[in-house]
Amino acid sequence: MIVLDASVLIAHLDPRDALHDAADERLLDAADQPFGASTITLAEVLVAPLRTGALRTTQAALKALEVEELPLPVGAAAQLAALRADTGLKLPDCCVLLAAEEANGAVLTFDERLAQEAATRGLAA
Repeated sequence: MIVLDASVLIAHLDPRDALHDAADERLLDAADQPFGASTITLAEVLVAPLRTGALRTTQAALKALEVEELPLPVGAAAQLAALRADTGLKLPDCCVLLAAEEANGAVLTFDERLAQEAATRGLAA
């Protein structure tokens, strides 16, 4: 499973985003694998569309992309705290790492620090 970070999803969903073409290319390259995103990542992605009245359109686009919502596991608080303490990453990025670990997946992101940490943990896409 490819666990998507908000940076990739937001770029893919917004044709005006500077990374839109790169996001589309990376998603196409990984299209032979299922996509997932943590609940927290999906919440991040839906904030702007909610503000602009495009929530349903965005949800439909995520459904078309077949992004599976990966809920936080029981005990996630301690796991996320440990990831945050060990990596110094922001909590949403820790949610991406945890989702990838739980799904035995790989992280797809444009965030260099998150990508580096994913690679260190054997979770690079």
